[in-house]
Amino acid sequence: MKNLMKILFLFFGLMIFKAQQTKVESVKYEDLEKRIQQEKDKLLVVNFWATTCAPCVKELPHFMEINKKYSENPKFKMILVSLDRLVDKERVIKFIKNKNLTAEVILLDDIKRMNTWIPKFEKDWDGNIPVTIFYKNGEKVHFNDGEMSKEDLENTITKNLN
Repeated sequence: MKNLMKILFLFFGLMIFKAQQTKVESVKYEDLEKRIQQEKDKLLVVNFWATTCAPCVKELPHFMEINKKYSENPKFKMILVSLDRLVDKERVIKFIKNKNLTAEVILLDDIKRMNTWIPKFEKDWDGNIPVTIFYKNGEKVHFNDGEMSKEDLENTITKNLN
């Protein structure tokens, strides 16, 4: 009985941890690029956003609903890339908790080099957010500039997941 309680405690602890991040990793562009390449066997949805961007905040509930729907699919992964400043990291963590963000969130701490890395993601990206880039097998398959509706997000995933 004691072991069963330990197992249940561990299970529920992991479920809570999976549901929300309590820490946010800060990365440079090169680290994010490597991370994208590491997910080669998946459809990877990478959303660039910020806590101060109204359209970004507006679309996040759709992203969380879709992330929940596909979270058990081993061929699917979603990463939310915050473009908030490093000094605002605690605000990002609080935002994750308040908005119940369940996808992985990382902080891209590379604002000074934006003009260098933005065109590496997409030559037509002017730097505005939100932006969502879809990768399949490490290759970009779709670029969405601006807010995405739930339907557009789901259609793009369905089209590229198979």
